[in-house]
Amino acid sequence: MHYNTDIFKIETNHVVPARGKVLISEPFLCDQMFGRSVVLIVDHTQEGTMGLVLNKPLPLLLNDALQDLRYQENIPIYKGGPLSTDTLFYLHTLEDISGSLPISNGFYLNGDFDAVKKYILQGNPIKGKIRFFLGYSGWEHDLLHQELNENTWLVSKENIDTLMNEDAGEELWKNSLGNLGSKYEMWSRFPQIPTLN
Repeated sequence: MHYNTDIFKIETNHVVPARGKVLISEPFLCDQMFGRSVVLIVDHTQEGTMGLVLNKPLPLLLNDALQDLRYQENIPIYKGGPLSTDTLFYLHTLEDISGSLPISNGFYLNGDFDAVKKYILQGNPIKGKIRFFLGYSGWEHDLLHQELNENTWLVSKENIDTLMNEDAGEELWKNSLGNLGSKYEMWSRFPQIPTLN
């Protein structure tokens, strides 16, 4: 009987990275920061690529980090990446925040933080509207393309609701892979370190 061993071959899906798309790490990547991660590309130019890891929560709440932020619900902070880890970044769906960088239709990065704080302190909903990150992920010119050629990442597009769902956590990686089709969904069930199975 002949078995199709191609299904175990990890290879890129040949989608070109662009602002608003996501990078999904291959299943065997044993990197503490990027293993089993989904990274939203917030900028992609000739000079390089900037992204935010969406599914690595920190043991830190925005309510604790900003003493003047009195808000009833806990606001989680995620580890956006290994660069500028003392800088707060935020993704949001608030159209009237001045200085925001549009990521895709109705989806923005940063902008006037006082306006964001005012929005929060007025008791407006945060879940599904704003997500906070410390640090970002960056690739210098051509480095991301090199990693794509090495089959480290798959490139995909996710809807805003999925990207803003902070409850997804670990499931975000599995679901993002599964959305690419059955071959990729099967990869999502591989143990990260095969020898531990």
